[in-house]
Amino acid sequence: MKRYFPKVIFIVASIWLVLSISSSWAKDIHSKAGTSAFPFLKINLGARAVSMGGAFTGLADDESALYYNPAGISSLGGKRFIAGYHNYFVDIQSGFLGYVNRFNEHFSFGGWISYLNYGEFVETDSTGAILGDFSGGDLLAAVTVAVRRNYNLTLGGTIKVIYERVHDYSASGFAVDLGVKYSSDRDRFGVGLMIQNLGKQLSALDVDKYRLPLTVRGGVSVRPREFPLILAGDLIIPVDNDVVVAFGADYYEFKPFYARIGWNSFGSNYRGADSDDTWAGLSLGAGFDVKRLHISYSFSPCADLGESHRVTLTGGI
Repeated sequence: MKRYFPKVIFIVASIWLVLSISSSWAKDIHSKAGTSAFPFLKINLGARAVSMGGAFTGLADDESALYYNPAGISSLGGKRFIAGYHNYFVDIQSGFLGYVNRFNEHFSFGGWISYLNYGEFVETDSTGAILGDFSGGDLLAAVTVAVRRNYNLTLGGTIKVIYERVHDYSASGFAVDLGVKYSSDRDRFGVGLMIQNLGKQLSALDVDKYRLPLTVRGGVSVRPREFPLILAGDLIIPVDNDVVVAFGADYYEFKPFYARIGWNSFGSNYRGADSDDTWAGLSLGAGFDVKRLHISYSFSPCADLGESHRVTLTGGI
């Protein structure tokens, strides 16, 4: 039964993918779009994963697994760190810092924080008179654990505390991520499943409280035999928007240099009604090994909104 398990998972995931894509194509604007609290929770982290279209749930083999699938941190050895900066469109900027430690063969621990800064805004009164400037942002602190049941199967979970502030108003909440990852021998094939942002808003910017952006992620990864390439695909199902499909590739023939490309169907949301931009959703990236460190960069054109750049540094401590 064990040898058939990866094939069964792959077939189920493929059927799920086809059915979900078919249903999503029939829709225009999701009726619940924009109705969840703390939307920054849905912004992908890590230049490598983003340059692969965000298709990382089934791969989750570096420190950004803290975000994409907590079960994946069990594949990392020793003490490791991740730090990243994201220059978003308009004046929005974000960053994150994480730490992972594998205590033994079966147990791994991690912690991470991330922030999103909205930039500066002009404050006016009801007559239009300028009163000054104000800003806003989001902050997240999280703890992650992963348990390896055997060589192939790992489980992981994350507890997150969330804080948001705009001018003199603030909101808070908590969330839990749960993930599982199965890897075949020699990691030729991987499959992952994750429930993300299962939680509650504790306080709101105004009177009304909203649900969190609960998301189900499923993904697969494949390393073709005798070919220096990793292929990955994800199916992302949010409660407040249409199904998202992501694909990516990581080519490492010229190590220590890596070339990456990806596509994410959510990119269509960046285009205006009369936009002819066909590149939204595409992502490109590169990586370099420098001794014990790895530097990753990703570029994502966001159509009418501009461009998005990410830089991430990972390595051992």
